[in-house]
Amino acid sequence: MESGPAIITGTVFVLFGGGLLTWTATRLYRGEPVADGVSRIASATLASLAAVAALAAGTWCLLRL
Repeated sequence: MESGPAIITGTVFVLFGGGLLTWTATRLYRGEPVADGVSRIASATLASLAAVAALAAGTWCLLRL
């Protein structure tokens, strides 16, 4: 009964984390800013940490099944 919400939540976290990590890597590869008005290193670091945290949360949710 509780596995349905865990699957949905885990999938959403994994998709968000993967998308954010891909988007950040693409922006850095092209030399474009990750966030306007912020240092490239600081914004890339924060975005990467958020992506890894989302991937970890998604993995944790999916492993709890």
